[in-house]
Amino acid sequence: MTDKNEWGSNLSFILAMIGSAVGLGNIWRYPYVLYSNGGGAFYIPYIVAILLMGIPFLILEYGVGYNFKSSFAKAVRKINSKWEYLGWFLPVAVFMIMIYYSAILGWDGIYIVLSFFKGWGADPNTYFTTTLLQSSTSMSGLLSFIPLIAVAMLVGWVIIWFISHRDLESGLGKVSKVLVPALFVIMVLIVVFSLTLPGASIGLAELFNPDWSLLGHFEIWMAAFGQIVFSLSLGMSIAFTYASYAKDDADLITNTISIALANSLFENFAALGVFSILGYMSLQSGTAVANLVEQGTGLVFIVYPTVFNVLGQWAYALGPLFFLTVYLAGLTSILSTIEPLSFSIQNKFGLSRSKTMTILIIVGAVISMIYATAYGGSVLGYVDTFINQIALLFGVIVECIVFAWIFNADKLIDFLNSRSRTIKLGKWWMIIVKYILPIFIGIVWIGGMFDVVMQSSFDQLIFTVICAVILLGATLIFTVLPAKNPDWDNAEERV
Repeated sequence: MTDKNEWGSNLSFILAMIGSAVGLGNIWRYPYVLYSNGGGAFYIPYIVAILLMGIPFLILEYGVGYNFKSSFAKAVRKINSKWEYLGWFLPVAVFMIMIYYSAILGWDGIYIVLSFFKGWGADPNTYFTTTLLQSSTSMSGLLSFIPLIAVAMLVGWVIIWFISHRDLESGLGKVSKVLVPALFVIMVLIVVFSLTLPGASIGLAELFNPDWSLLGHFEIWMAAFGQIVFSLSLGMSIAFTYASYAKDDADLITNTISIALANSLFENFAALGVFSILGYMSLQSGTAVANLVEQGTGLVFIVYPTVFNVLGQWAYALGPLFFLTVYLAGLTSILSTIEPLSFSIQNKFGLSRSKTMTILIIVGAVISMIYATAYGGSVLGYVDTFINQIALLFGVIVECIVFAWIFNADKLIDFLNSRSRTIKLGKWWMIIVKYILPIFIGIVWIGGMFDVVMQSSFDQLIFTVICAVILLGATLIFTVLPAKNPDWDNAEERV
């Protein structure tokens, strides 16, 4: 391999990992989760989830990744060759996320342009669902191709290729140093402006109004832990891969705390902006905040444009800023989702970083065209549910078993503590990663499986099976293909 896979500095590592964590979910998912799960009361399970799962699991991924300084697949094979299949399962699943994320990135790219002249018209809902997506509830919609969305997605793929195919530091490292600070600065501008809007206090009162009775419900705790898994990209092999690129003097425990804190601050700050704007919208329209709250694409592509329509001249500045923020958040996240599979392929087949990235991006761009059809929005929802509720949670459980039990992660404790300027690990950490996390995530996984089976339409069940076959099939192919790199079975350990 001719390309160098190492961060140029610890700052590059931290900013890239923050960029991976801070994504679309912080902007369009977290405010809704906070609001619908007890408002201010949600912070209790939220903080518990960060301390009990977020930080301990990230330390586990960082520690094992840093120890092997190799790809996820290669490290898992080194721990036990019988588990190599898992080593490919998670990187392939995360690459599938990248493919459908490219569709959302494409939609948002279109809205950046539209925001300069409010091109969504007087009815943003109709524009998004009917005019732009041409949404169809029938599988026959797969035959209806939408060129505008395809072009917007391909622009995103070109940007991703331009950054990713370079050496790690000159590509992803340098871009993270620009995009992540820019993301935070723009979000501050949006939130500060949002807080000055008439009615902002109405939205904030709705957001933080605590419903303490919900603390006794299992759902609010599941929501908190699920948010942390989703928000910090736990179990996606991304943290593992980024840590394997780290320099020898990296303080992984302190880095973990910095990343978790930055992610939490961003998503809570974003929630202030979202609900200030919803409060303004409530005041203008006379509609209760509860009837305006949405998550996902509805919030970004319908509610926000509706607000911009009544904001007057300010909308021509705030609109482009907002959609640019969403684009940067999506871009920093999507750049991380290709790294685990790319590095694993480089390790096993001896390909350069540049060639591997180019091949994966071409394959991803071709497959992503399914989302440029009238049925693409429905397919995206089906794939997202399968990956996040079934595939990734299963991967987290098995990862805990492989890293904490088979690898025996307690041998990392002294090594990590010797470099830590903050907290020190002890038996409490091993109890969490060996027992508490696998059991709790197992419960969440079973609940997610039950929801998918019981609540899915026939079409969704079909696509769930198709996704499972593709994921398992691709994983099997990567596992059984003979290695071309003579160093594939030589993974040095630092501990």
